[in-house]
Amino acid sequence: MSAEEQSGPTRRAAVVVNPTKFEDLDAVHRHVSEVCRRHGWADPLWLETTAEDTGAGQTREALEAGVDLVCPLGGDGTVRTVGAVLAGTDTPLGLLPGGTGNLLARNLQLPIDSLEECLTIALTGQDHRIDTCHLDLIRPTSAQLADRLTDEDDPAENVDFGDAVDDRDDEAVREEHTFLVMAGLGFDAEVMAGAPEGLKARVGWLAYLVAGFRHLKGPQFTVGVKVDDEPPFSRRVRSVMVGNVGKLMGGMDLLPHAVADDGTVDAVILSPEGVVGWGATFAQLATRRRVGHDRVTHFEGSEVRVVSNKPVEIEIDGDTLGTAIAMRILVQPASLIVRLPAGPGTKVREEIDALS
Repeated sequence: MSAEEQSGPTRRAAVVVNPTKFEDLDAVHRHVSEVCRRHGWADPLWLETTAEDTGAGQTREALEAGVDLVCPLGGDGTVRTVGAVLAGTDTPLGLLPGGTGNLLARNLQLPIDSLEECLTIALTGQDHRIDTCHLDLIRPTSAQLADRLTDEDDPAENVDFGDAVDDRDDEAVREEHTFLVMAGLGFDAEVMAGAPEGLKARVGWLAYLVAGFRHLKGPQFTVGVKVDDEPPFSRRVRSVMVGNVGKLMGGMDLLPHAVADDGTVDAVILSPEGVVGWGATFAQLATRRRVGHDRVTHFEGSEVRVVSNKPVEIEIDGDTLGTAIAMRILVQPASLIVRLPAGPGTKVREEIDALS
């Protein structure tokens, strides 16, 4: 009998789970434990998120326990929160499908329809480093929010004066976040905020499509954009999105050249006018062609700064953060270890280029 057989399995994973995503959480726990044992791992350290702590504290607890792997089991928000804590450490992230989007897993070509297959990859796969993104956002003042509410051309739905910081010397003016997939100002954030949780539970990603139709007629806003050391430029836009990866739900490849491990971020500016303009914009995104005026603009760099002329909704990895007037995004190269399938197909760049 080997020493490992005498002492029991030596490797242990932690599972940081959002309990609101599952109807029978005990059954999920039993299944995960069974798969771990089947592959020679100990029963997992099972850590449930709460409304007050959505995964950061649980991930730190897992690291303090010395686990070999941390697996978020929830929505994109849970993945982001766990990944933000793991970034800069030597502990890998094992992606498990548990939400509506599963966007990072989609972009890394993982089998999002099977918890068992994803867990098997997490337990038996190879480590691969990907980039993460650091986000600084600037909060508006109450006067700026009030101006938006009185703008007859901008029927804002989600203005919250709790976002305002009037003392511009206050540290609360600036917030720092880490994301793994994508950040956005404008339309995409409005869609994320407008998709009801109940509808998402019933119809999945189609709930975002419903919310998207409701916000097609929203107004444009003006942004100033600076990428790395290039000269700044301004544009009337409906949305600005900056991503570490580019594939969305429904097969939309918003950032076709975005690769999770290339040391850069990719961005897109969308400038449609009205419902007809959105139709042309979606056609450009689907065909990757320039048709008509410049509705879609792509660019790439290691640092992107965006300043808006008025407060707009902001989101990261599908989670809304309220309103902001500016954001700065800086890539953090090779800062997160993720567990991917073993074999020659583990290079993220090769996988995505092969599908382009």
